[in-house]
Amino acid sequence: MIALFLPTVRRYASLLALAGAVLATAALAQTPASPKPLTGEAASVKKQLEQKFPGAGVTSVTKSPYFGLYEVMFDDQLIYTDARVSYIMVGNVYDAATKKNLTEAKKRELSRVAFDSLPLHLAVKKVKGNGQRKLAVFSDPDCPYCARLEKELKNIDDVTIYTFLYPIDSLHPDAARKSRLIWCAPDKTKAWDAFFESGALPKNNGECDNPIEATNALGQKMRVSATPTLVFADGSIVAGAMPAQRIEAEIKQGEAEAAGLGAAKK
Repeated sequence: MIALFLPTVRRYASLLALAGAVLATAALAQTPASPKPLTGEAASVKKQLEQKFPGAGVTSVTKSPYFGLYEVMFDDQLIYTDARVSYIMVGNVYDAATKKNLTEAKKRELSRVAFDSLPLHLAVKKVKGNGQRKLAVFSDPDCPYCARLEKELKNIDDVTIYTFLYPIDSLHPDAARKSRLIWCAPDKTKAWDAFFESGALPKNNGECDNPIEATNALGQKMRVSATPTLVFADGSIVAGAMPAQRIEAEIKQGEAEAAGLGAAKK
């Protein structure tokens, strides 16, 4: 990990930039619907952080099992600090025995969303095989990494994929138009696949009732900042294209975690 002494609030922006570089992952987090009130030292840590970094979002503070530090979800980054908030530490903690990235696992746990709460009627739905498993994807038609993901998804079966059209105008100025054309096609799923197969777009004016504005608002609410971004059955969120083997492993893990979460609620 990297230890940083932050004596002034002026270094707040630098901290976040460094956090992004060190973690090398998109910032994806959603404030829990009903967070438990903090008490004792954890509440003190939260208060001190908010005083030292006005405007920063501190959504979670928990005592970690290592080094006596607190884990803090701090403006979409998982950071570590001491009880007096004298130091901020940014980076990944690994279990030396299992090689597991404990920071990433904790971040995924804190950033989960309720899959069943997603407005799936606003997504392009594709059923593969028996369709029993589920996966949601935020995707931009002009994103090259989304195209790579689509190729990998061809090797995944027995899953229902919900694709939220999420054009990022700042990177792909024509993506919103293409998204509307695809949505307005008689067969949205076929049109989506055809576009990634050959670049062909449906022949319509793209002026039908479409969800692009709503899906953009949804992504912003979930703080989706990169495409593609995948949401698995347990609500865990992962940004970036990945090989089919990893997608399959993540789907299996997500389904198992979702089953466990469901059983715990009963």
